[in-house]
Amino acid sequence: MLAVRDQRDRKAFGRLYDHYAPRLKGFVMRSGLPAAQAEEVVQDVMLTIWHKAALFDPHRAQVSAWVYQITRNRTIDMIRKERRPVPEEIEQDNAVAPDDAGQILAVEQETRYLAQALAGLKPGQRDAIEKAYLGELTHQELSTQTGLPLGTIKSRIRLGLKRLRHELKGMR
Repeated sequence: MLAVRDQRDRKAFGRLYDHYAPRLKGFVMRSGLPAAQAEEVVQDVMLTIWHKAALFDPHRAQVSAWVYQITRNRTIDMIRKERRPVPEEIEQDNAVAPDDAGQILAVEQETRYLAQALAGLKPGQRDAIEKAYLGELTHQELSTQTGLPLGTIKSRIRLGLKRLRHELKGMR
């Protein structure tokens, strides 16, 4: 690891990869992710190790502890991404024809309520929700795009959705 950190030694990194990749894949799969996602996590972890090697401090942690901590965090991120909350859908009445004027009016009214509720959110929450759900960005992509920590992005989305649910409760 020190050769990777200090000299950006590709051969040393190859040995690290050969040693840790199969172990990490097993570790991730025991967390409940399928093989394909486990491989994706391992690739991401190894890429992170290469890019963040300068942050490794042998006085603070052993190589294995550092590598497994990165893996654990990436695994949790992947699991959370799979289970991220989605906005609750508004029930549709299938008995009403789609071109029914009453239904069209109701949809327009719901759209206005949603726009008002979104406008009432804090700008950071509104922006995060719009980009995550309308722009279909992952939390990690949002973090990268905005430069904000991943935890901040997740908190803004969670709090914003909670507030939207509260604001739109009367609409149902």
